Amino acid sequence: MTQSEFEELEEMPVIIRRLAEGLNDEEARRKPAADAFSVVENVCHLRDIEVDGYAERIKRMLSEEEPFLPDLNGAQLAVERRYNEQELSAALDAFAAAREGNLLILKGLTPDQLARRGNFEQSGAITLSRLLEMMREHDAAHLDELRALRRTLDRVPGSSGVASGQR
Repeated sequence: MTQSEFEELEEMPVIIRRLAEGLNDEEARRKPAADAFSVVENVCHLRDIEVDGYAERIKRMLSEEEPFLPDLNGAQLAVERRYNEQELSAALDAFAAAREGNLLILKGLTPDQLARRGNFEQSGAITLSRLLEMMREHDAAHLDELRALRRTLDRVPGSSGVASGQR
């Protein structure tokens, strides 16, 4: 993983904070469609995937020989954990803390450790290095979704109109 790629992972919580800045509670919970995530749901999803997904997978790939890494059903978690009823600021803080913890572990890994393998439920055999690429891809997809959602919210009459975090 290059320094630039590592920095992308590191900057994610900051960028999301900017995208959520200035939203009132109703805006943060507004869903653009019945099957889409609100801002709050996106952040809760990122938090739980960071903790229950990536942290667990990293730990297991470093401590076990080719562990099976189950996939997580994000839509199911959103319903079961009632994401849209949770507090945005608490979810943001928890995501930032979880990401920081993961990055502390990842920062000191050797090339041999990054080459360790696991069997990801949907993807088959992957290396720890590939898992980090998947983290970046997942982040990018949610940033795109959050940016589009923010643009929509900024166009709604009576909403905050703050276009923070646009990159």
